Amino acid sequence: MEPEDGERYAEFAPPAALRPFVRTIWTYAAPRPTGDVQRIAPDGCPELILDIGSPYEEQGEDGVFRLQPPAIFAGQMTRPMAIRPVGPVELVANRFEPDGARDWLGFSLAQATDRRLDMVERLAGLKPPAGDPQGQVEMMTHWLETQRRRDGWRLDPHVRAEVEAAACEAPAPLRNPSEQRALQRRFADRVGVSPRLLRSTFRFRRIFDHAAEGDPAAVRWLEAGLQ
Repeated sequence: MEPEDGERYAEFAPPAALRPFVRTIWTYAAPRPTGDVQRIAPDGCPELILDIGSPYEEQGEDGVFRLQPPAIFAGQMTRPMAIRPVGPVELVANRFEPDGARDWLGFSLAQATDRRLDMVERLAGLKPPAGDPQGQVEMMTHWLETQRRRDGWRLDPHVRAEVEAAACEAPAPLRNPSEQRALQRRFADRVGVSPRLLRSTFRFRRIFDHAAEGDPAAVRWLEAGLQ
C-alpha cells in the first residue's frame, strides 16, 4: 500500500541487455511533499533523471536554491548535495553502473563530476505517462535499449574489474606507475573520479545507509563524513 500522502518509490531491474550498464531504473512520486531540504549522499553511480512533475531546486555553493532543469544527467558526486521540492513530485530515473554511462553520455564522465547537466533537449521525445510507474519504466527501458543498440555501447574491462574490486573492498592489484597512471586516465574518462575516490565513496555510502537504518555508530561517522 502507498502511504496516506500518496508517496511511493519503486525500483525495477533492467533487462539483460542493459544490465552491464544500468544498475536499476526507479520511480518516485510525492503528490504533497513537505518542502523540506533533502541531503543526497554520493553513491558512486551517475543518474539520468526525468521529472514528470515539478523539478527540484538545488542549493548552489553560494547557498542559493535554483530550479533544476526537468531532465538532468547527474554525474559522480564527491560531496553531498541539497535539494528541495517546489511542487508535486513525480519522476523516473536511470541509475547507471559507475562506469556504465560513458557511451550514452558521449563524452568524458570527468566533465559531469559534481554537475547536473541539462538533458531537456536530448530527452525531448520521451514522455512517460503520469501516475503509471510500470509504464514509465517500460518507456525509459525501451528508450535506453534503442540508444544502446544504435550506439553500440561498450565497457572497458580494466575499468570494470577495478569497479567490481572497489565494490567488494577487494585490494587493488599492484601496478607499476605507468599502469596506474593509465588506469587513472581511463577511470576519469569512464567513471569521472579516481579509483581511490570511488572506493572512498562506496565506504561512505555504506555508512550513510547504516545511519539511515538508525545505527548510532554510523550516525556519528556520517556526521563526521558530511563535515
